[in-house]
Amino acid sequence: MGGLIIALIVGGIIGWLASIVMRTDAQQGIVLNIIVGVAGAFLGSFLGNIFGMGASLASFETIGLLWAFAGALVLLAIVNLIRRGRIR
Repeated sequence: MGGLIIALIVGGIIGWLASIVMRTDAQQGIVLNIIVGVAGAFLGSFLGNIFGMGASLASFETIGLLWAFAGALVLLAIVNLIRRGRIR
């Protein structure tokens, strides 16, 4: 149960930081930040494993956090592309 709470908190922070970088912070609330952060962590873990860099938030390493942030950025770019027709 504690791991889930930590994953939600870290996911929320990562999603919030990604939304600031992509300039979508004013349009989404904390729930969407958490969803983007957690989904970005899964996407970042997948991308990290493709490129041969073991990325996992389970071990709470810096590379895992960076890949989760990159995944959240990619996810927000895809959402912006679908929503507005441009990445922003």
